[in-house]
Amino acid sequence: MSLTTPWAFNFVLFSATLSANLGSIPTLTGSNFFEWKNKVKIVLGCMDLDFALRMDKPASPTDDSIQEYKTIHEKWERSNHMGLMIVKDTIPETFRGGEEINDVKQFLAEMDSRFARSDKAEISMLLHRISTMRYHGNGKIREYILEISNIVSKLKALKTELPAELLIYFKEQWSLNELIAYCVQEEERMKQEKTESAHMVYTSKGQGKRKKLEHVKDLAVKDDAAKGPTQKKHAKVEDTCFFCRKGGHIKKDCPKYHAWRAKKGLPGLSNPN
Repeated sequence: MSLTTPWAFNFVLFSATLSANLGSIPTLTGSNFFEWKNKVKIVLGCMDLDFALRMDKPASPTDDSIQEYKTIHEKWERSNHMGLMIVKDTIPETFRGGEEINDVKQFLAEMDSRFARSDKAEISMLLHRISTMRYHGNGKIREYILEISNIVSKLKALKTELPAELLIYFKEQWSLNELIAYCVQEEERMKQEKTESAHMVYTSKGQGKRKKLEHVKDLAVKDDAAKGPTQKKHAKVEDTCFFCRKGGHIKKDCPKYHAWRAKKGLPGLSNPN
């Protein structure tokens, strides 16, 4: 087949587009019904095949509307036929049911009745979710507030509206956009303070390490000047008085120690040096 002819090129382009669109629809499972249904509607709309979803099957024509009826009926038939094939292609055999439905709109309505959640269960789940949500500093505050707003919108759609005072309780009356702006500003300020605090701790630790290294270097220089670390250690112990804490003599030769013993009436030792 040559692609030089317009109809051949259009056929290849349509096939590629159809394959890409069908690939974007997930296979229906027991837990992804709403995602599957939205994808089906998007794909049929992008392919201009959602006419049968938006319009009921055309009624039988009168003499004055035969031509208009033919045009609408052909469009509806194509949309309905292609839509049914696409929808059924993404549904496992076990989910299709035994009853044959030839209207794509009715087919989706039947799937709705099988997979749609109960309103009470949905409301209960959303109320529990919004009442237990907490912001712990992880992620963005803007996304957190918008997620709450999205839950409130879902509750409104289920005819369960929460009072504004329950959602935004401050001394001043703020709109949702003002609340997001103030919270984002506060979030940035807290991040800046956290960064500065971490920098101060790091700097302080760095200074402490430098002082410790300098002290170790000073000790190393003194040790190198001595004959040996072991000899110096012994000399320091022998030449330091444990009574007056001065060097050059030991305790038994310390004049202050002898004077203290005499003052206390203790027997004298050998004469101090």
